[in-house]
Amino acid sequence: MDKLLVHGGATLRGSINISGSKNASLPILAASLLTDQEVIIRRVPDVSDTNYMVQIISALGGEIERSSGTVRIHNKTISDTAPYDLVRRMRASICVMGPLLARTGRAVVSLPGGCIIGDRPVDLHLRGLEALGATTEFDSGNIIITAPKGGLKGAEINLRGTHGPTVLGTDNVMMAAVFAEGTTVIESAAAEPEVEDLANFLNGLGAKIEGAGTRRITIQGVTSLRGVEHTVIPDRIEAGTFMAAAVIAGEGVTLNRICREHMTAITKVFEDCGHRLAFNEAGDRVTIHRGENPVGAEIVTSPYPGYPTDMQAQMTAVFATTPGISVVKDTIFPQRFMHCAEMKRMGADIKVDAGTAIIKGVKELSAAPVMASDLRASAALVLAGLAAKGTTTISRLYHIDRGYEHIDEKLLQLSAHVERVKE
Repeated sequence: MDKLLVHGGATLRGSINISGSKNASLPILAASLLTDQEVIIRRVPDVSDTNYMVQIISALGGEIERSSGTVRIHNKTISDTAPYDLVRRMRASICVMGPLLARTGRAVVSLPGGCIIGDRPVDLHLRGLEALGATTEFDSGNIIITAPKGGLKGAEINLRGTHGPTVLGTDNVMMAAVFAEGTTVIESAAAEPEVEDLANFLNGLGAKIEGAGTRRITIQGVTSLRGVEHTVIPDRIEAGTFMAAAVIAGEGVTLNRICREHMTAITKVFEDCGHRLAFNEAGDRVTIHRGENPVGAEIVTSPYPGYPTDMQAQMTAVFATTPGISVVKDTIFPQRFMHCAEMKRMGADIKVDAGTAIIKGVKELSAAPVMASDLRASAALVLAGLAAKGTTTISRLYHIDRGYEHIDEKLLQLSAHVERVKE
């Protein structure tokens, strides 16, 4: 098991390339199960979550080649049962349920694992698939879902959940509906760019999907799909994380391969805090300049196009040394504040109550040994380490490796002083 040593005080400068989106890659990889033709997916990040998904597809019968961010997949014949030992490792493995059901008529998937950050029920996924005519049962920790004899039928489905639309639920129903007879309409669909990217991939295969990126998606069922080549969109959360690093410890950091239009809520907060973001005309490159007199802000997470829950921990690290009072409220995962206790050990002034963190900026943090609790919390602790005096040791680095491609190497490119070592 690895840990990361972050030697605070270094000034970040230079440029890096942002990777393809982890959250887009996972359902797109799963969607390859829908076709028996070869697909080529480019800019798939080399992170443990995509590695697990590739292993799941291989275990289901897929033939896979992976090289330099490009994944070739040929699913000539596939099984309907996803292996427990792989599914348990990440929550997004539930994405194979929709395509398996659509292509084989049956899906057996264990209840998935992943970050422990509060309730993430799969009931909306099942409700949507049942609306298409499927039946579900639970046996020995597995979800067994079966299509009716005549196949899935199009339906009108509302996927509104307690905390807003479900991203993976929208993905699952959209994939299953590709082969459903007739027309399927998903109301209260997730509008995230990653959902739209999945729809673009499916349409490239020959699906007929309209409205992805809005709250209403319409799918006209088809009977067969072809192969396709597809390039995954940039990772807006990785880009936001490195923007945070730049305003904490940077001096003119440039990020390449971004998508400005996907990051409006994130960039607005940085600009409201007094930092300057200089984009090129195409919106795929930005240089971040730390503000001379930064101020705090209030953010409230909400479904896209609102502020993403996946960026609140990183902004907490930014606010920890930003003068004034800042407030972070997470309406999506109100329990997602375990990183705050670790930051307090580094001298941060944070109070957490009822899904809200109130941060009073301090002049400087002090290095300490800290422990990552989930993917984004681990990134936040790395950011805090950049702002701290001394060497911060971050344990459980496997959390960050789930979603950030070679984060230590990218930080080194920006002149940060970091070391990956064995526990």
